[in-house]
Amino acid sequence: MSRTEPADTPLGDDFHLYDTTLRDGAQREGISYSVTDKLAVARLLDELGVGFIEGGWPGAMPKDTEFFARATSGELVLKHAALVAFGSTRKAGVKAAEDKQVRALLDSAAPVITLVAKSDLRHIERALRVDVDEACAMVEDTISFLVAEGRRVFLDAEHFFDGYAHDPDAALRVLDAAGRGGADVVVLCDTNGGQLPLQLAETVREVAERTGLRLGIHCQDDTSCAVANSIAAVQAGATHVQCTANGYGERAGNADLFAVTGNLVAKLGMDVLPTGSAAELTRVSHALAEIANIAPDTHQAYVGASAFAHKAGLHASAIKVDPLLYNHIDPALVGNDMRVLVTEMAGRASLELKGRELGVDLASRPEVLTSVLSKVKRLEAGGWSFEAADASLELLLRREAEGPDGHELAEPPFTLESYRVVLDHRADGEVISEATVKVHVGGERMIATAEGNGPVNALDAALRKALLPHLSWLDTVELSDYKVRILAGHPGTDAVTRVLIESSDGRREWTTVGVHENIVEASWLALCDALVHKSLRCS
Repeated sequence: MSRTEPADTPLGDDFHLYDTTLRDGAQREGISYSVTDKLAVARLLDELGVGFIEGGWPGAMPKDTEFFARATSGELVLKHAALVAFGSTRKAGVKAAEDKQVRALLDSAAPVITLVAKSDLRHIERALRVDVDEACAMVEDTISFLVAEGRRVFLDAEHFFDGYAHDPDAALRVLDAAGRGGADVVVLCDTNGGQLPLQLAETVREVAERTGLRLGIHCQDDTSCAVANSIAAVQAGATHVQCTANGYGERAGNADLFAVTGNLVAKLGMDVLPTGSAAELTRVSHALAEIANIAPDTHQAYVGASAFAHKAGLHASAIKVDPLLYNHIDPALVGNDMRVLVTEMAGRASLELKGRELGVDLASRPEVLTSVLSKVKRLEAGGWSFEAADASLELLLRREAEGPDGHELAEPPFTLESYRVVLDHRADGEVISEATVKVHVGGERMIATAEGNGPVNALDAALRKALLPHLSWLDTVELSDYKVRILAGHPGTDAVTRVLIESSDGRREWTTVGVHENIVEASWLALCDALVHKSLRCS
């Protein structure tokens, strides 16, 4: 079985940075992760170095059941994190071993399980319709059963702070039941998000003294205090903090993983990430936003593009003397950059590290790094974003770094002569797209026509039809995801479209980006990059 504790983090198991983006964060309005998306999110979170990744609720949601099946079969190899399955305690009057939901948690093969249980007397009596004795038995029996099966178990005490204020003895009885069952951590949940920091911290200290249990914290953001409440809880003794990427979650969201981590590292001096990983916070935040198909929050603390941006002349003058006069930390600590508006400044260090990760040496060639930075800056000003499109970024870096001698290595294995896409609205109301592609490949001029259920689908089909006789590997490549965003700041008919295309060859996935005023051309650019990237791997 996989490990049950974080690996390679300086604080080890003494402090838990726990991410629930794939379960609680996915409840945000407008987010709908595919299983492939969920795997990509988990890889990024593990790359950052979080200790625990809650993957979802197996047995309750088919998509989550599939995610765990694929993740534990070898598709998800975690270097730092332990994988967590989320679920509920057994039903009233049923043995834990016979409860289908509890069995589904075991079947997920996740080494860690987080159970949710109501700890507010009003919820116990009105929602569960049981008494406190049975509620506690449900908690203790389920945890004891899972622990006996070799699982590490955490308990989310739902509505704890409201329940503790209403009837502290009933709320504490639920925690004590979890402790008797063998739960490693009891997580105090501000489920309705109504707490304020001083009040919450006082409760955490009191509960720690009264129970002696290891405590965690889970905060919703309904008062815009989720981050502050999480930090206050840690300062009051909690050693397990639950967050979501960029604060995603239902209603107003959850505690933002990146703000919480930034505060823990920069303000409290806690090494909650592997050495050097804090500098990846900005990159990972933006990449996860792209996967969620939500524009990154430019004013987000620590990782937003404007988090260290200065416009006032007074600020700019002081920054020339000492950047820290108007920055609360060195932006590089979290992988961000200081900017003096109106000009934008790209991050040399971040790009250099990314180049190294992608196999492109920029460190020894400062002139190339400068050229790449300039090009990235121009492209991003025009709406391009490479945060979640590593394949397109790698091609850009190679084209700049390899120069004339290696230029052809990052060029398409074909040359476009022209393409055309038309829509056919038929008498029966069906709308069919038809694309014709003319390309030169392998010394031949190829012409192909194909239909599709949309212009991009038709274009992709026609291109494949033209290239397949010359590119033997093409039939292994499939378009697995397609995202479109109309970029703000380009109103009306002048709007610019950004297209993200995720491709797969059955063994790995890669993402490419295209930007243009025309959605079909933006899609074409992303499609071409997808094939170029694959051809590089085949050469």
